[in-house]
Amino acid sequence: MGIGKLLLRIVLGTVFVAHGTQKLFGWFGGGGLEGTEKMVAAQRMNPPRRNALAVALAETLGGVGIALGAATPVATAAVTAAMATAFTKVHGKNGFFNSNRGYEFNLTLVAGAAAVTIDGPGPLSVDAVAGKSRWGLFAGLAALGAGWLASSFAIELGELETQRLEASGKAAG
Repeated sequence: MGIGKLLLRIVLGTVFVAHGTQKLFGWFGGGGLEGTEKMVAAQRMNPPRRNALAVALAETLGGVGIALGAATPVATAAVTAAMATAFTKVHGKNGFFNSNRGYEFNLTLVAGAAAVTIDGPGPLSVDAVAGKSRWGLFAGLAALGAGWLASSFAIELGELETQRLEASGKAAG
């Protein structure tokens, strides 16, 4: 019946939605968009408003997509982009364990999203209603690659904008 996949999707998607809405609306003790802007600005992800909105929406909408099993590879690419950026900018340098602000949580979430894409969201999903209950290895790897590529692109654009602002004397202090 696909109950296991449904359970995984609901839990995984809900975690992403919760984290995204912390960033977007300040729900669940989050800083909202203003706090997220400060966080991304501190990571040289300029312009901060655009990047704050991008990460909040990637996590929120990607989480909804995973929970519903809707456009699963697109949802996986979105959440992978957010997690890859978090890994590159914050967690990667801290090692594996979450207790040291490491990347184990990010890795677990991305692996779960990729697994749901590769093996498919199951028969109890929007994708299945649309005739796609299984996506396969290529779609899963493509989603991961697209997410990492989007993250790399966003990081590079943020760095270029930061350098431009510094050169013009307008960088946030």
